[in-house]
Amino acid sequence: MKKIPYEYAVIQAVPRIERGEVINVGVLLYCQRQDFLAARTHLDERRLLCLDPAADVTAVRGALESWEKTCSGGGASAGMKLGERFRWLVAPRSTILRAGPVHMGLADDAGAELERLVGLLVH
Repeated sequence: MKKIPYEYAVIQAVPRIERGEVINVGVLLYCQRQDFLAARTHLDERRLLCLDPAADVTAVRGALESWEKTCSGGGASAGMKLGERFRWLVAPRSTILRAGPVHMGLADDAGAELERLVGLLVH
């Protein structure tokens, strides 16, 4: 099978923006050729609380869920195309969650590649 291009960004939690410390909490992957956009997340509460003992874990979990819902067309993203949703999610922001730089890759299967990247970059 021929490998196809995809784009991805690591989802980062920034519990105290003034300190600039982040932990990887997920991966967002977009593959135009396979009509694929998804986010897989994993929040290590212990690591988050090491950076900020007062972090609102429930709020961070809720924000992560909203990223996953946006990928599937929930909420304000309902009328957007997959590429538009991806660009919206990776746009710079100053919130507790942000996307790191966008990277490119090649893979046979976007879903399998997403799982591989989560294992490599988040777990």
